[in-house]
Amino acid sequence: MNYDFIAIEGNIGAGKTTLSKMFSEALGTKLILEQFADNPFLPKFYEDPEKHAFPLELFFLAERYHQLKDHFSSPDLFQQRTVSDYFIGKSLIFSRNNLNEDEFRLFRSLFDIMFSNLPKPDLLLYLHVDTQGLKDNIKKRGRPYEQGIKEGYLQAVQRGYLEFLKQQEGFKSVVIDLKGQNFVEDKSCFDRLISLVERKFPIGLTYLDFERDI
Repeated sequence: MNYDFIAIEGNIGAGKTTLSKMFSEALGTKLILEQFADNPFLPKFYEDPEKHAFPLELFFLAERYHQLKDHFSSPDLFQQRTVSDYFIGKSLIFSRNNLNEDEFRLFRSLFDIMFSNLPKPDLLLYLHVDTQGLKDNIKKRGRPYEQGIKEGYLQAVQRGYLEFLKQQEGFKSVVIDLKGQNFVEDKSCFDRLISLVERKFPIGLTYLDFERDI
């Protein structure tokens, strides 16, 4: 394994938490999972986005920052390798999509302070799933407050991620177009994905087509 800190990212319903758990178990690493269910503003946001977007994003940013700060300030001497099912940069991506301009400027100033004080992942894997696949996964996992998410919102989030990752030059990001692959039910698919931790990638953004490049 070439990387000590791997972050797995993706749109809503891409499967990042499931894959993170599978990676951590297979590699024997520590695991960081985002505690999204603890955010009291999340169900309220889906009911009234304009009213609850700012407290939603502030709560997420603070929780992500403290979780990562606590984890990396007290490393386990016997196990320092980590897989996380999120990258704190997602706070900027979602806030840009959800907040008005004045709110976003304030949020950005807070984000920049926190972002500069956290370690960046040695490798970020972004799971690219088409919109229909995302909708199918959201329906399958059955969280009531997610069922009304619009296709346009998912597309905006996807664009936000890709634009953000293009601008990041300080670490290695890999966008994987899964092409409808099911890494949960297909062991060969999972084996091909986990083989990526042994590959060396350049700093910046790399695009991989699952069928052609992995």
